[in-house]
Amino acid sequence: MKEISELNLPRNVLYTKDHEWMDATGNTIRIGINDYAQDQLGEIVYVELPQAGVRLNKGDVFGTVESVKAVSEVFMPVGGEVIKINSSLADAPELVNSSSYDKGWMIEITLADPDEIKSLLDQETYLKYREGIR
Repeated sequence: MKEISELNLPRNVLYTKDHEWMDATGNTIRIGINDYAQDQLGEIVYVELPQAGVRLNKGDVFGTVESVKAVSEVFMPVGGEVIKINSSLADAPELVNSSSYDKGWMIEITLADPDEIKSLLDQETYLKYREGIR
């Protein structure tokens, strides 16, 4: 497992304490699990995602990730409607391990409440959170 200093945690995304990330730089919001989460899970062998059109609230489970170690739920960092899923993960779930922010993203949504973004962590705050619970 990686040390905190070895984690790939881009500055341009926001994080949750449950280790999801969210990129809100475009018109849609892209969501996935961060490098820490994929590292802890180990080799990912299956990803289950919702269908487009599903409306979810902040904190709702939107999918599961199965690895050789465990099955973990993935939570919505903000509420919104799923408009696209990363269908590449059906045949190549290992993309979450090798490219969690680029090719391994999970869903895209339209945001329901922009104020919910305020509760997310920037890179520096997320790192301090991780260091505090070691």
